[in-house]
Amino acid sequence: MGWFQRLSEGLKNTRKKITGELNVLFEIGPKVGDEFWEDLESTLIMADIGAGATDQIVTRLRERSQREELTGVKEVEDALVDLMADAFAPNDNDPFEKNPSCVLFVGVNGAGKTTTVGKLASEAKSLGRKPIIGSADTFRAAAIEQLEVWGERANVEVIKRERGSDPASVCYDTLDAAEKLGSDLVLIDTAGRLHTSTDLMRELGKVVAVTRKRAQMPVHVVLVLDATTGQNGLNQAREFKDALGVDGVIITKLDGTAKGGIALAVSHDLNLPIFRVGVGETIDDLKKFEAHEFSRALIKGEEE
Repeated sequence: MGWFQRLSEGLKNTRKKITGELNVLFEIGPKVGDEFWEDLESTLIMADIGAGATDQIVTRLRERSQREELTGVKEVEDALVDLMADAFAPNDNDPFEKNPSCVLFVGVNGAGKTTTVGKLASEAKSLGRKPIIGSADTFRAAAIEQLEVWGERANVEVIKRERGSDPASVCYDTLDAAEKLGSDLVLIDTAGRLHTSTDLMRELGKVVAVTRKRAQMPVHVVLVLDATTGQNGLNQAREFKDALGVDGVIITKLDGTAKGGIALAVSHDLNLPIFRVGVGETIDDLKKFEAHEFSRALIKGEEE
């Protein structure tokens, strides 16, 4: 199964929620009134796309429909895909394509940070880069073990300390090792933090600050977000962005969720680019985010 098919399959439940309502709306025919557009707004909001993005999309779709006299279901769907893609924040500064680059992964417990770090390290190694992993989640022993497994698979060094160590010291050690080894991509896993805990977020802010001060390469903060959290994910992203100055997002666990629209809500409302999306556990299930591809999978679920 190719990537687009996996993405479409992962977004199936969200797509059903949207297209089920769209089919009802499209039965109205070419002469649609205010009620149609209000119902379309409700449909998109119910799919976790968010009020801000939905208002922009529906307003522009309405204008385009009138200007171009769109009447067919396919025409309207294609226009909806285009406008949805336009609503995502542009990704002009992908930290995983910069050389050199240091990336700190943040997010709540269970979002998939550790697995994401492992997948990206393995991918980078396969592309001929020299990645190194820092295991700064010193509170969860399983996180260190997980990263060691990924590191062994991909022949990527994992820098760690004993459980309970200061996470900032692990970041420091990782950057030291990166310089000695000539690493061009530093990937640092951090412990899951509840976005509602002021003390934990402040502590994480110190880790970010120490890393930026020590690093002799650009440092990026990337939020890993579990798609199944829906609108709560938007709240998480807002808190992490306000506290840490997040540069962008990776959306995980899109497979099987009916809340895939949250990707658009987070990107549009917080002006955060999405760097990668994940639809499963294997390395091939995490790919670079493409706005039009994602929007098409969400609305139409078919190849162009």
